Formats: sequence, structure tokens, C-alpha cells
Amino acid sequence: MQLKRLPVLILVTSILYILIIPTDPLLLKLFFKLIPMILIIMYAFFTLPKQKTKAHWLLLIGFVFCSIGDGTIHWFIVGLTAFLIGHLFYIASFAFQWKFSKWRMACVLPLILYSWVFGRALIQALANSGEQALIFPVSIYMIAIASMTWFAIMTGNVYLALGSILFVISDSILAWNRFVSPVHYEHLLVMSTYYAAQFFIAYSIRSNKKANALSMVS
Repeated sequence: MQLKRLPVLILVTSILYILIIPTDPLLLKLFFKLIPMILIIMYAFFTLPKQKTKAHWLLLIGFVFCSIGDGTIHWFIVGLTAFLIGHLFYIASFAFQWKFSKWRMACVLPLILYSWVFGRALIQALANSGEQALIFPVSIYMIAIASMTWFAIMTGNVYLALGSILFVISDSILAWNRFVSPVHYEHLLVMSTYYAAQFFIAYSIRSNKKANALSMVS
């Protein structure tokens, strides 16, 4: 399969899942839900350079755990745990790509502010609905995804930063719809931003290869 065709397949299968595949039966829905992520993992793998680093392998493992999260989020705690592990692998991968910048460091402040404001509303909703047992795991997950976003920004790779921010948007819509208040077109908004997030994270490998090639020429 040619690499340049994979983004088109990812887009087509994402649209197919989001707009066409019915909710029932569940197994059919989950099958088509996983296809775009499998293609994204393939795209990331085929984009890897010949000399692969720890950052590359950690990123791929993160994709795998997020795919498990996709398939199990119907069972919320199981899916949340898989996504949490995926974010931890992303963080480890991004740590190897860390590039210090005081301006990127400062991005932690709006991330903390957003996490605090959104998290406060979410935790209050969980408490009011009698789902106090979810407060701790949801709080840990929020810290993890905010950290993942900051580490992505600290790499200086615009695609990693964009992907991580879209991931936060996707999860925020999902959580708000599930625990706080219904969101119109929640399925469309959550899955479109999620698939885009994962694709941009995968595409960051290709963008790094191009940047390295240009630096070698110069």
C-alpha cells in the first residue's frame, strides 16, 4: 500500500464510521471505529525512519493503547485506563523530543487554567450525579492529558502541538456531554477531532524527517 494513499483511506473510513455506520450492533460499530486508528498506526509505522529511536517506539505503543481505549470506552473505566496509559507513552516519547523555549514553557499556564476551570465543573457534576467514584480516575486522566499536551508543545513540533490540543478538545466535548450537559452533534465533534488529533500526531514523524533532511542539506 502506497504511503500517500493512507491519509485518504483514513479520511474515508473516518467519515464512514462517523456518518454512516449505525449504532447497533455494537460489535460492528466498534469494528469500524477501530479501522481509522489501525490505518493511522500503519501510517505512523511506514513513516518511521530507518534508524528508529525510543521516541518512535514509545509513540507507536501510545497509539496501540489509545486504540484499545477506542474499543473499550463503552466500558468507561476500562477505556479511560487504556487512554491514560497511551498518554503516558506519548509523554515519554515527547520527553525525548523536548526542546526548551521560555515561550513554550509559558504554555503550561493556560493549560493549568483550562484544566482547573473545566475540571472544577466536571468534578462538581460528578458529585451532584452521585458518581463520586469517578472523580479520582477522571482527575488523574485530566492531569495526564494536560501534561501530554504541554510535553507535545515543548517538542516545538507544530503537528504534535496541534494533535494534542485537538485531543483535549475531543475529550472535553465527550466528558461535558457525558457528565455535565448534552452537546449537540457530540458524536461528530468528538470523533472528528479525535481522528484528526491522532493523524497529526502520526504526521509529526513525517514532518520531523523533512526538518532533519533540510537541516542536513543546509
